[in-house]
Amino acid sequence: MSILDQQWFSSISRPSRYIGNEVNSIKKDPSQIEVSIALVFPDIYEIGMSHTGLKILYHILNSHHWLTAERAFSPWIDLEKELRHRKIPLTTLESNLPLSDFDIVGFSLQHELCYTNVLDILALCNIPFLARKRSDADPLIIAGGPACFNPEPVAEFFDAIVVGDGEDAALEICRTVRKAKHRNINNRRDILSSMHRIRGIYVPSCFNVIYRPDGTVDAIEPLIPYYRFVEKALIPDIEEYPFPDRQVVPFTGLVHDRLAVEISRGCTRGCRFCQAGMTYRPVRERAPESILETSEKALRHTGYDDISLLSLSSGDYSSIGPLLTALMDRQSNNKVAVSLPSLRIDTLDAPLMEQIKRVRKTGFTLAPEAGNDRLRTIINKGLKQKDILETARAVYGMGWNLIKLYFMIGLPFEEEKDLQDIINLAKQIVGQAGRKSKRAKLNVSISTFVPKSHTPFMWYPQITSKESRRRVQFIRNGLKGSPVRVKWNQPELSWLEGIFSRGDRKLSRALMEAWRLGARFDAWGECFRIEIWEKAFKATGVNPDFYLQRKRPLSETMPWDHIKSGVTKEYLKREWKKAQTEIQTPDCREKCLECGVCDHKIVDPVLFKDWDSPGMKNLSTAPPIPESRKYCLTFTKLDHARYLGHLELVSVFIRALKRAGLNLVYSRGFHPMPKVSFACALPVGTESIQETVDIEVAGKGDIASLKNIINRQLPDGISVTSVDEVPHNRKRQLLIESHFLMTLNGLELKKDDLDRFLMSDYFPVVKINKKGEHKINARPLVKSLKLVSPDEIELVIQHLSGPQLKPAEIVKSIFTLKDSQATGIKILKTRQILE
Repeated sequence: MSILDQQWFSSISRPSRYIGNEVNSIKKDPSQIEVSIALVFPDIYEIGMSHTGLKILYHILNSHHWLTAERAFSPWIDLEKELRHRKIPLTTLESNLPLSDFDIVGFSLQHELCYTNVLDILALCNIPFLARKRSDADPLIIAGGPACFNPEPVAEFFDAIVVGDGEDAALEICRTVRKAKHRNINNRRDILSSMHRIRGIYVPSCFNVIYRPDGTVDAIEPLIPYYRFVEKALIPDIEEYPFPDRQVVPFTGLVHDRLAVEISRGCTRGCRFCQAGMTYRPVRERAPESILETSEKALRHTGYDDISLLSLSSGDYSSIGPLLTALMDRQSNNKVAVSLPSLRIDTLDAPLMEQIKRVRKTGFTLAPEAGNDRLRTIINKGLKQKDILETARAVYGMGWNLIKLYFMIGLPFEEEKDLQDIINLAKQIVGQAGRKSKRAKLNVSISTFVPKSHTPFMWYPQITSKESRRRVQFIRNGLKGSPVRVKWNQPELSWLEGIFSRGDRKLSRALMEAWRLGARFDAWGECFRIEIWEKAFKATGVNPDFYLQRKRPLSETMPWDHIKSGVTKEYLKREWKKAQTEIQTPDCREKCLECGVCDHKIVDPVLFKDWDSPGMKNLSTAPPIPESRKYCLTFTKLDHARYLGHLELVSVFIRALKRAGLNLVYSRGFHPMPKVSFACALPVGTESIQETVDIEVAGKGDIASLKNIINRQLPDGISVTSVDEVPHNRKRQLLIESHFLMTLNGLELKKDDLDRFLMSDYFPVVKINKKGEHKINARPLVKSLKLVSPDEIELVIQHLSGPQLKPAEIVKSIFTLKDSQATGIKILKTRQILE
């Protein structure tokens, strides 16, 4: 039985995370599958499903008939506790199979603070942590993602690690397993010996690390003579793998809940603090025509009304102006908004901002990183103070009231004056609003700089948590009383990230000990517990300062020296020396800097300059608005769809209506929204056979076929049962009564409790919300309540003005049930009366 159908699951927070069966998810016939891989994101669903790499790999791998790729995510703490207590393994969303049943389990390592979640997932599936302790019956455990450019702290946990672009490498891993099966090879050592021939594949067991007495690396010994280092996997032209246009549409609201389209990969700017800018070179742009075509198809297949153009620096896309204009010309009439989430200040201009705000203003986030030109030169950011202020003035002047700025503290050669300059710059930016200054807002986000592998700053020490807090407080004090809101990342999180970002294999024991002591979700401030890590490091003999506070000589062998990112160590040394002398390095679009990545034969930057979209100029003219019609849809919400919250249900309907091709009518104003109105919000976990929603659609429609058109786009459990056209001037109907049938699942209720309630005039029920406890009189809310069988109750609730109670809250109080008993009650709404 699925956990979704077990009584205890009703008490789990945000249950929609675990439903699966989303629009565009892929479930294959197991009898046709030769190789299975579980794509695991070691964080919650809302984070993992926002990740572009997961979408790409899910699409590519599932495009092969012999291969299935399914998804799994870290369960939140409440579900993990239940799974562990009940000895239920973690399963994938598609087939509900335990991860241990798959041939391959692939983890996405986006950052160093997810490592304990990796161990937690392995433990939930009874898979040994250490690769050397796994048997041939265990799945191959692999990893990929940005953190894999220094895989050493977790090297002993993985059979193989993908370094670099994952498209080819992941597919080749699956092909290797397929060939082994065809040849009846089950020995994991034999399979791995074939795997290390794939470019970008690191097999940690093929290398032995020797340490000096002082703890530094003496040598990294290859155990196979011809496998001396790992060269990153690189796709010379990312158009070889078209971007997926049938992306999975989640039920749960995501961190980045919009259609994402990758427009380029890599960056040419050469910021010295940025690992991604170094490791994902060279820049490779997708063709503008491909981006437009993918966007159009994906919007049609998903129903999203927001699209995000993804890149390390979206504004650097060679034809970003014409591309954005063409995209808005095609989509603005459909009320699709476009955002560029990673904009450099020096790529913004007025025409670009005009395009962004054509539908609705999607927010402006800018990253000066430092408060003055000197420090920005050191980090090779290349922004001038006057450009930042001019951009801020333009943004405020074009109607935005809020700008978000990102700064780092603890950068190399940062002085006290540099902190004051952050304060000064923030105040100057707010001042650019002019007459709007009373409404203008500025959010400043501060993070502690963490030196990373494969960057020019990898030799530099990280500031202490204590010093980080002092600098944050200095900036907060300087901005007190201003309209600037200051946010900051916990310095202790940067402390842990810094230990692992330049760590070695000696950290694996500390990681296992921290997990054993209860470390989970270390990237989440509310879950991170520094005392666990301090205890774990002490117990395993690890000195955190060895990884954080030590200035490394340029001659030192780094733990990741056998991992080749393409950028040579000599280039990084040159950049480090330039930083010390405050010399800026130009954008490599201007000329090749001989960093080592490009061979100028197969590997070179891929750019689309001087592109213009022909014949698009008149598409932005709004067509005549046809006469609109208003419909009332009656629908059911049954089975696992009962776990959708109201806002999630609203999104499900709006996206389904858009996928159905209906021309929804939108409100006017700053943030136009489709005219879709629900009669009521059903409690999470409650089923219903009668819910209603009003929609307004432009143009004439065949009311007889409308129901079928919409139902084809709705997920299982939600079905439109009738469609009625209603007058335009009909006001929103008010909910008067709701009728419920409640199945007790074996609970014995006392008739005396029921009689006492029915005879009372006042029956207080304590309701707890964010504002605290409140007593609500339940008696006038209940029109009728009766036992219709030993196992069933009929409840009719009157919806009066004032505070409301849920059916479960009423029944729990009347019959003095425990929480565990109340969560086991199955609730079905059978009827509603509107007025």
